[in-house]
Amino acid sequence: MKESPATDLRVTLIQSDLRWHDPQSNKAMYAEKIAAIAGETDVIVLPEMFTSGFTTEIDGLDALGAPTTEWMKAQAKLSGAAITGSTVFEVNGGHANRMLFVTPTGDVQHYDKTHLFRMAGEHERYVAGNTRVVVHYHGWNILLTVCYDLRFPVFCRNKQDYDLLLCVANWPAARRAPWRTLLQARAIENLAYTAGVNRIGLDGKGLEYSGDSMLVDFKGDALIDHPRDTEFTETHTISLAKLANFRDKFQAWRDADRFEMQL
Repeated sequence: MKESPATDLRVTLIQSDLRWHDPQSNKAMYAEKIAAIAGETDVIVLPEMFTSGFTTEIDGLDALGAPTTEWMKAQAKLSGAAITGSTVFEVNGGHANRMLFVTPTGDVQHYDKTHLFRMAGEHERYVAGNTRVVVHYHGWNILLTVCYDLRFPVFCRNKQDYDLLLCVANWPAARRAPWRTLLQARAIENLAYTAGVNRIGLDGKGLEYSGDSMLVDFKGDALIDHPRDTEFTETHTISLAKLANFRDKFQAWRDADRFEMQL
């Protein structure tokens, strides 16, 4: 079914603590938060590995993929909004850190994290994706990225193929300054809205997460930005018409360097 174009998109960021390796508790927590905003938003963004916390301890998490997909389908239908976030998937004898984008009609698209965080051994336990994914929803083109991807401007380069960059993350508090800076930099250099959702709290290995989830406009101005370490659910309406008007007036995209990217 073809969707009719829209100029506005209501984007909701949900920042929260995660229960370590406890999919049922995490799903129950998010279901409650999502139910509270049913019918009031178009896209709901959850963090990276929102069912377990970021982990390389894959044993016991193999079955997360299919059940989590079905749960997201149900939540999207009940809320009337697309829901996105990542979880562990078993793929081709290995595992992927897979970001799902699930619509209220049950359409499921996915992106497998391309840049694996070697400092935590992610590259030893997961298979890297090799495809850059832009989804089309409510007239918007949306680039999907996961955590460490945000550090790579070539991968995130806007080839005039997206309007909104989504980044789901478990980004430790020790590197909160790069997280915040990179979200704004990606928005400015790509003339696109950028939304990043991070978790808070301590994980099972004692790592601290500060959140700092943000929605940034195409000029780098924060539209959603809360103090660190707080749980929140917030929605902001972004405008495709305003974006198009700015791109028309400030045509930096016309002077972008030409190159080819190899994954």
